[in-house]
Amino acid sequence: MVTEGETKEKTKPRFLCLHGFRTSGHILETQLQKWPNSVLDQLDLVFPDAPFPCTGKSEVEGFFDPPYFEWFQFNKEFTEYTNFDECLAYIEDLMIKNGPFDGLLGFSQGSILSAALPGLQAKGAALSKVPKIKFLIIVGGAKFRNKAVADNAYSSPIQCPSVHFLGETDFLKQYGVELIEHFVDPVVIHHPKGHTIPRIDEKGLEKMLSFLERIQK
Repeated sequence: MVTEGETKEKTKPRFLCLHGFRTSGHILETQLQKWPNSVLDQLDLVFPDAPFPCTGKSEVEGFFDPPYFEWFQFNKEFTEYTNFDECLAYIEDLMIKNGPFDGLLGFSQGSILSAALPGLQAKGAALSKVPKIKFLIIVGGAKFRNKAVADNAYSSPIQCPSVHFLGETDFLKQYGVELIEHFVDPVVIHHPKGHTIPRIDEKGLEKMLSFLERIQK
């Protein structure tokens, strides 16, 4: 007979994983294989594709096979977004159908979304039909620059426990640093690479495992 304690121990935190711009859920799943099993085995990860087929050239062409998808479209300054409300509705729908979810894991465009969603949810601007997002894993993150979105997303400190991967040569690094300022007690893991999902070194692994231990509780 399984005791209650054992059952509890077996439920891993469930994360909805939002892939990068013009990639796919399968590509993100492949990219995360660089992480050790000691991390991956503690998480229940779900990898959907974004709602919109890729509208231009993908940076991963030649490295990963198509199809490629994007969460929403944007202008060069990243201040105007197309299909943004549709994207939020689509994510909420994924969470209703495949949830409940405890957290979000995001890379690149997916991480910009993931980091903004707890604030948007708290303000009633997104995800009103699903449980509160409790945890975040952000790789190569940045902030939204549209004033209306940013005001909702970052005006109050973001309370949920979060871990942020910052690449030394990532072109988004300074924006990732600005994003982290909005979080209460974020865990930051530095890596020497650019805008990518990095391998986790010994020091990073220590931080990641203690983060996972904290959220398991």
